Amino acid sequence: MTIERIGNATLYLGDCRDILPTLQPVDAVVTDPPYGIGEAAGKNKSRTNLAQARDYGDEEWDNQPVPAELMATVLAKGRWCVVFGGNYYTMPPSSCWLVWDKENGDNDFADCELAWTNFPKAVRRIRYMWNGMLRANNEPRGDHPTQKPVGVMEWAIGHVPTAQTILDPFMGSGTTGVAAMRLGRIFIGIEKSARYFSIACKRIEDAQRQQRMFA
Repeated sequence: MTIERIGNATLYLGDCRDILPTLQPVDAVVTDPPYGIGEAAGKNKSRTNLAQARDYGDEEWDNQPVPAELMATVLAKGRWCVVFGGNYYTMPPSSCWLVWDKENGDNDFADCELAWTNFPKAVRRIRYMWNGMLRANNEPRGDHPTQKPVGVMEWAIGHVPTAQTILDPFMGSGTTGVAAMRLGRIFIGIEKSARYFSIACKRIEDAQRQQRMFA
């Protein structure tokens, strides 16, 4: 296990099954776990939208959803929880799902993505284009096959304004951490891929630097 501390972010390179039991509960878990849809196994190379086609290699981390017992451990770590792809899991009943409308147009991506929450309020939706050259804020993408926009993760975290510490046990390329930095929160991230951990460290360090400049 490797631990990197970047400003108010603590990042773990390792398996969350080993690391989660060592952590204290946090204010909020905001995460995008594997769904078991095979996005890591070369699927992006054959996208019908050639602008989105990219070879991320052939890995196995998205071959299966997260086991139920691990998901239970994840949810137990946060007072509040946001789990993108929660519709791929058996989750507790919820009055509030977060709906990300991608405004995709005609392609083979889903029109929307759903995030399960334990918030005691109604369903909420954001429209945020993430496809092609006209994507919202011209935000760069391509660091990870299931990368989320920073704007969408900021929106998700914004639903828990009192949460000071944000945990993402499936950090990927660090988008949740970048959003947390921009919002002035404390972040804890876990990622088992050395490749994506390195990308996350750089992105979060850049976000910290930008925050210090504006401060």
